Amino acid sequence: MSRWVGSLLLLSPLALAGADRLETEVCVYGGTSAGVLAAVQVAQAGHDVVLIEHGLHLGGMSSEGLGGTDIDNHGSFQNSPAVGGLALEFYRRVSASYGRLEAFDAMLAKRAKQPALWRFEPHVAEALFEAWVKEAGVRVLRGQHLREEGGVLKEGSRLVALVCGSGLEIRAQQFLDTTYEGDLLAAAGAGFEVGREGNARHGETKNGIRTDTTHGQFEVRVDPWRIPGDPASGLIPGVQAGGEGKQGDPDAGIQGFRFRLCLTRDPANRLQITQPEDYDPDQFELHRRYLAAGGRFDSPHAALPNGKTDPGSWHHLLGNLTGENHDWNTLSHAQREQRFRAALHWQHSLLWFLAHDPAVPEATRRFWSDWGLCRDEFQDHGGWPRQLYIRNGRRLLGDFVMTEAHVRKASPEPVVDPVALVWWPPDLHHARRIVKNGAVWNEGAVFGGNDWIPFGVAYRSLCPKPAEAINLLCPTCPSMSYVAYGAFRIEFTFMATSQSAALAAVLALEQQAPVQQVPYADLRPRLLKAGQVLEAP
Repeated sequence: MSRWVGSLLLLSPLALAGADRLETEVCVYGGTSAGVLAAVQVAQAGHDVVLIEHGLHLGGMSSEGLGGTDIDNHGSFQNSPAVGGLALEFYRRVSASYGRLEAFDAMLAKRAKQPALWRFEPHVAEALFEAWVKEAGVRVLRGQHLREEGGVLKEGSRLVALVCGSGLEIRAQQFLDTTYEGDLLAAAGAGFEVGREGNARHGETKNGIRTDTTHGQFEVRVDPWRIPGDPASGLIPGVQAGGEGKQGDPDAGIQGFRFRLCLTRDPANRLQITQPEDYDPDQFELHRRYLAAGGRFDSPHAALPNGKTDPGSWHHLLGNLTGENHDWNTLSHAQREQRFRAALHWQHSLLWFLAHDPAVPEATRRFWSDWGLCRDEFQDHGGWPRQLYIRNGRRLLGDFVMTEAHVRKASPEPVVDPVALVWWPPDLHHARRIVKNGAVWNEGAVFGGNDWIPFGVAYRSLCPKPAEAINLLCPTCPSMSYVAYGAFRIEFTFMATSQSAALAAVLALEQQAPVQQVPYADLRPRLLKAGQVLEAP
C-alpha cells in the first residue's frame, strides 16, 4: 500500500538509534486494520509481537477515508451478524468515541439494521488503532519496508527474518502478511496470482473477461477517438487499446483502484479545492463527451459523522482508475510512490474539473464547489488521503483455493475449517475501459444478484504450500480466485480473518508446528472463545 509523505522515508527511533537486529515471537507485516488487530490479538494472548508499517499511520483504509465499511448498507441483506471478535470491539470503540455506545449495543441486541451506527471519520479510526496498540503493548516500527532484494531470510521453507530497506533485521518464529498487496508472501517465495484466472481454471462463471458487463455501464454513447469518428486519430485519455476478448478468458487486468476522499461542506472545517499545478483539462475529454451526450454525474451525500462524505464509486467516471493499475502489486516501492503521486494529481484535477469546467452543468459545478477537503483529516498531507485504495492485491496460491463454488447459492462447496465469515457478494469493479462497437465501453464489473450466500474463510486458504513457507500466514491475501476474493475484500472481513490468523500463529508457536499442521479442532475453540463468527446465523 502506498503510504508516503513527500519522498522522505522516516525510520523508527529504534533504527535511528543504530540497532540493526530485533527479535520477537511474532512479526506482523502491514499496519492495516487487519495488521493492528492481529498484533493486538497476539499481545493479548501473552506473546511478544512486532508490527511493521511501511508508512507513518496505522489502520489502512479504515484510517484513510473508508468510513463506510459496507456493514448493513445494502438494501437486500443485513451482514452485521458476521462482525465479531476484535472487529466488533473496534466498532464498539468507535461508537463509544461518539457517545453512542448505548445505541450501538441496543442495535446489536435487537439485531436492527442501522448503517449509520457503523460509520466513522478517518481520524477517529486512526486514534483508536494507535491507542489500542499502546494498550496491548504492541511494538510498532514505522517507515520500514522490505528490502527490494533479499527482504526475507529463510532456512529451507522456514522464514527466519525480514530485512528492511534501512538494514534493520527482524527475526521471529511466526510471520503474518497483513498488507493489501501481499508483499511479504511474494518476498518469501510463496506462489501467488494477480490477474483474472478465467472461468476454466476453477470451473467458474464470473471470472475472466466479461463481454456481458451491464453493471455501471455507459448509458449514453461516447465516441472514443481524439477526432470523433476517426480511429486513426488515436484514443482519448481514459480509454485503453485492446479488443473486447472472449467471455471468460483469463486476463491480466484487475478492478480499478481509487482514493477514498473525506470531504465536507462545513465552512468551518472545509479546505477549498485549489487548481492543481500542471492542470490539463484535456485529460477529461471523456467526461465532457459523456455529459454532452446526456450523461449525468450523481452526487455524494454526507453519510459519515459530522457532515462528511467518503465518495466511493457511485459513478464509474468519478474516481476509479479503470485500466490504470494492473501492474501495481508487482511495482517497486519507488515506482508505487511515483504512481501514487500521479493518481493523486489526477484525483485533484478531477475535483477541480467538476467544480469549474464550463462543460459541466452549472448546477453540478455549484454542488461540487460547496465540497472541500477536511481540515481535521490527513493533516500531514494537506487533507488528501495518504493511501490508494488497493481493491486487489496478490492472492496466495496455496494447495487449497477458495472459488466461486464456495460463494454460490446453488449447491455450495462446504467450508469445513472456517476462521471468519464473508457476507458480501462478489464485488468486482471494471477492469478495462475499451472500445466496443465504436463507442467507449466498461469491461469487468460484477456485483449483486441473488445467486450467492455468506461463506466461511477456510483456514487452509491462509497457508502457503509447505515447501514454500511453514511459518507464514496470509490473512489479507488468501488463496482465492479473483471472484471469491471479490467477496472477501471488506475491511471487517480482513480484521476478522487476521485475528483468527493471529490465534493460529500463536497455536503454531505453542505447538512448534508448521502452520499447515495446526489442528483445526484445536483452533476452533479458541476462535469461538474470542467471539469470532464462523457460520451464518
